[in-house]
Amino acid sequence: MSLDGHYDPDNIFAKILRGEMPSIQVYEDDNVLAFMDVFPQTNGHVLVIPKTPSRNILDTSAEALKAVILITQTLAKAVKKSLSPDGIIISQFNGAPAGQTVFHLHFHIIPRYKNQSMRGHDSGKMADMKHLETLAARIKSEL
Repeated sequence: MSLDGHYDPDNIFAKILRGEMPSIQVYEDDNVLAFMDVFPQTNGHVLVIPKTPSRNILDTSAEALKAVILITQTLAKAVKKSLSPDGIIISQFNGAPAGQTVFHLHFHIIPRYKNQSMRGHDSGKMADMKHLETLAARIKSEL
């Protein structure tokens, strides 16, 4: 899908927002939902999305963007406190050529640990759900 494509209401994040697909939630308010990535690149990988339909940062309203980035910062601080990574990557992609695979605006919070490589996001290895629930509880405890 190109940057000027239309929003697909059947993308996986839209389905999660409608409760049609399960997720391990870390945070939710009227504007934002955050949940554990089921194909994490590192231990504690969190996704943060606006509840309003938008494909990417280029077609998102200022209000939705403000809400999602403020929560991204809050959650990154909670990840740092709860999981003690050596660093944190915050990433966001716009369009397939840039690496975007789900066409609903989302931010990745990816903890980085010394001497630990990142897994490929397309590894096909789904994380253990109990482990993700444990990580989510640890992150939530720092909010």
